Amino acid sequence: MITRDDVEHISWLASVKIEDAEKDEFVEQFNSILDYFHQLDEVKTDGVEPTYRVVDISNIFREDVACQSLSQEEALRNAPRRENGYFKSPRIV
Repeated sequence: MITRDDVEHISWLASVKIEDAEKDEFVEQFNSILDYFHQLDEVKTDGVEPTYRVVDISNIFREDVACQSLSQEEALRNAPRRENGYFKSPRIV
């Protein structure tokens, strides 16, 4: 069970200020969530294989084929600022 002290601690860890009036509401909500997980724990899963993804993916890789890349001028065509053939960006100190 989650208590008001737990809610205060969680809010401190998350750096979130919770008003006193909201704490009781959060206690109820957190406990409701935990009750739902307790219901899930009661489901019989004997003989059920673990599911890591909903859809089987046999091969997600594409063929690695070399192709012609952009020229320097094409790469810089839409650059707002450029200098000596490179992208120019504001100085960051």
